Formats: sequence, C-alpha cells, structure tokens
Amino acid sequence: MSFTIRPAVEADLVSLLELYAELHPDDPPLPPEVAGRTWTAMTRQDGRVVLVAETDGTLVGTVDCTVSPNLTRGASPHMLVENVVVSAAHRRRGIGTGLLEAAVTLARSAGCYKVQLLSARAEDAHSFYESCGFRPLARGFRRYLREPS
Repeated sequence: MSFTIRPAVEADLVSLLELYAELHPDDPPLPPEVAGRTWTAMTRQDGRVVLVAETDGTLVGTVDCTVSPNLTRGASPHMLVENVVVSAAHRRRGIGTGLLEAAVTLARSAGCYKVQLLSARAEDAHSFYESCGFRPLARGFRRYLREPS
C-alpha cells in the first residue's frame, strides 16, 4: 500500500477528528468552533506539528509531535509524541511505522536527544512501539486534573 506522510493542514481537521474518535471512542464529538479554535492554537505552538498519513486522498493515520526546548543535555530539545492512531481498516500496512519514522526524522532535524511517548497498557501497542525502536526504559506517571471523557 502506498501512502504519503505530510504535515496536517486546517482542511484535514474533520478527518483528524474521525481518527481521534477511533483512538478515544468514548470522547464526545467536539463542536466545530471548539475544534477550530484548538487547531489554531496548536498550529501557533512553536515546535508542534501534526503529521498525517494519506492514501488515495484519505487520511488513514496521524501522530502529534511537540519539540520542547530543554536546559539539560547540553540544551538539546526533546520530542513528545502523542495521539498515534491508524484507522482500523488500514493497520498492519506500515503506516504507523512510517508515521513514527517521520516523527523521529523531525526530532533529529530539530537536534532532539530523545523522542518519548506514553502508551496505555495495551500489549499490542507496546510490541508495535518496540518494533519501531522505542524501548520501555522509564516508568510513566499521570495525574489527571479531570477524568478523561
């Protein structure tokens, strides 16, 4: 299967929301005005890029990448990866791997010393991340300030 990876643009917003609905099916749909305001805020963040995978004009995957400045490691930044999702109908075709490789390429070009992500306790996701070169080297913690929907 051939696919293209590129930075998302505003015209992708509806398709992005559909992908995120697969990632978090219990979340209520965002009102269009909230989604639009949030997208605008995201695009104005320095170091932030949402990558999408597209095949035949359809978005089939995405990853949200944020490069953060850092005062340790010789002031080398790091990248945080969030919201990795490939549509169920397009999984196991190299799209997720391609998205993460593109994220790592972005991180390298930004001079990052590491790329990190958190994953839920889904063993299939962990196996996938390990196959992409990520290692479970740290223990993650979260403190929700409100329960996710």
